[in-house]
Amino acid sequence: MLLRQGDPGTHVILLVSGSTLITLTGSHGERTLLAVRGAGELLGELAVLDNQPRTASVIAAEDCRVHIIPAPDFLAFVDRHDLQAALLRHAIARVREAETVRLEMATSAVPVRLASALGRLLQAASAGGAECLVRLTQLELSQLIGASRNAVGTALKPWREQGWLATEAAGGLIIRDITSIQSHAHAQT
Repeated sequence: MLLRQGDPGTHVILLVSGSTLITLTGSHGERTLLAVRGAGELLGELAVLDNQPRTASVIAAEDCRVHIIPAPDFLAFVDRHDLQAALLRHAIARVREAETVRLEMATSAVPVRLASALGRLLQAASAGGAECLVRLTQLELSQLIGASRNAVGTALKPWREQGWLATEAAGGLIIRDITSIQSHAHAQT
């Protein structure tokens, strides 16, 4: 656990390497996966900027290297380098990403939502190359796209049969051909 929902914004985290899960916990303990963030991301800055409690938790999805920046140091750096506009653009980009995902969740079939989410996960992954490991279980993927675990398993089956992805024994997926996965998902609608 890197940041906990409801805690005060005492610091900001710069994610140097690794990836994290951004989760929201409801009043009855239900957890929703909101996003995955990769290396180079700034985490927890909104709570520091608006001096309000953290709205989500950030959990390491793999080994991460981070820099912890105390809130006063972060705010002084932002002021000294006149970074308010850049931070505003960053926040707006996250809102736009959330709007795109919200539209997908409301209008797209499970395979399309899953293929899009896998594409976003690959963009956030800390490692590149021909194959990429997505360190999320089918349950976490189902939370990410607003579908049942069974629906995610059904969507993954033809992609696994084609060899475009494989299941990792410890949990997670090895993505071998995201282009084919996305093409197949869109062709089915």
